[in-house]
Amino acid sequence: MPFVRALSESARARGFSALLPPSIIQTIGTARPAAPAALSTTLLFHPTPDVAYGFPNARRLARIESEYQEIEVWETSLLGRLFTLDGRPMTSVGDEFVYHECMTHPAALAHPAPKKALVLGGGDGGAARQLLRHPCIERIVVAELDAAVVDMARRFLGDVHQGALDDPRVELAIGDAARYVDHACEHFDLAVFDLTPPDSPAAGLYTPAFYTRLKRILTPQGAVSLHLGSPLYHGARIAALLAGLRERFAVVAPLCAHVPLYGSPWLMAIASDTLDAASLFSHDIDARLAERHIEGLRFYDAKLHSALFTLPHALRDTLGMHR
Repeated sequence: MPFVRALSESARARGFSALLPPSIIQTIGTARPAAPAALSTTLLFHPTPDVAYGFPNARRLARIESEYQEIEVWETSLLGRLFTLDGRPMTSVGDEFVYHECMTHPAALAHPAPKKALVLGGGDGGAARQLLRHPCIERIVVAELDAAVVDMARRFLGDVHQGALDDPRVELAIGDAARYVDHACEHFDLAVFDLTPPDSPAAGLYTPAFYTRLKRILTPQGAVSLHLGSPLYHGARIAALLAGLRERFAVVAPLCAHVPLYGSPWLMAIASDTLDAASLFSHDIDARLAERHIEGLRFYDAKLHSALFTLPHALRDTLGMHR
């Protein structure tokens, strides 16, 4: 069965509902907000068995069981609309810019002129939207496993993707991202791991073996941007993930930002054999933002750049970064 499903023009016009079974189409199509009293509940997340945080009086707007996972869309007073996969928080309208700007712009600005980007996962369109801010980007492939995620994003998360999924520079490749990498016949300047966390079914993509496969389709100046999880709750696991990256890439630069939806600081990293995003100075960032006419970012800028890569002493200890 092909790992990328080609869309006819009529299918594109109908959106990704053209790829979904009738039962799922009916479920999404008939999802409507009920009376607040009927749907109001406390939405809790559990990063570890003994920790919980969440949103009182959340309202569930839609829920489906796709071929791969449970997808839910919620409305909250603090972060607005958010969506979850198998009960885990993915993104919200209220703070998506923190995560998506950090996952894309530091790596894209470290590269002198990225033309092609591969987003692994990213069916909500947020990463693609940020990458499209760079006028040098000519092509983005969003390799999303689950067509139902894309369809839900189109219906409920317009403030996240803002039309990026329909931009002519963006190709949606529905299927296994690992298989896409193995069969790709082109090279990419950037790869963004906008996947579920490393302790999910996507775990196999956060391994040295997969990084070797990925490097086959990276340009010599290529860079990979990944999110690795919460160092507060999963420090040892993240230290192991960073060690795995260092086995395959000459330069691994961790960065950290607090993402409210995730209830914790969130560790990310940029890996490359040639580029060191952490070494850029604020004037370098200002110059490249100006050259590319990038304005209106809500979180990331030249003043913040160095701070993202400056990890506290205790965190460096946790991650084994002291020599």
